[in-house]
Amino acid sequence: QVQLVESGGGLVQAGGSLSVSCTGSGRTFSTYAMGWFRQAPGKEREFVAAIRWNGVGTYYADSVKGRFTISRDNAKNTVYLQMNSLKPEDTAVYYCAATLSSTRYYLVNTYNYWGQGTQVTVSS
Repeated sequence: QVQLVESGGGLVQAGGSLSVSCTGSGRTFSTYAMGWFRQAPGKEREFVAAIRWNGVGTYYADSVKGRFTISRDNAKNTVYLQMNSLKPEDTAVYYCAATLSSTRYYLVNTYNYWGQGTQVTVSS
């Protein structure tokens, strides 16, 4: 079992940058693929980015491709999401999630464990 805790959210102006982190408990963190999702008020949770267990493969939603970068440090049990050129429409609660699956990283149901979320607000 993995417990996930996000940190680093906050308020930023449009065009700015922000980084959020997710730290997992347990010695098996490095065996999980990790994903970032976000949920804005009144909207469904949507895929943002994912990274394979070894960091070799990364995947992004079209809406964030070229602006966001996902990375991980298995020695620190941490996955990161660097967000650049932020837009007001990026405002949401950002969640990290863990899965042992090797496919369909863009689906909410692929993931077994979720963090509590961290708020990211982008002002115009």
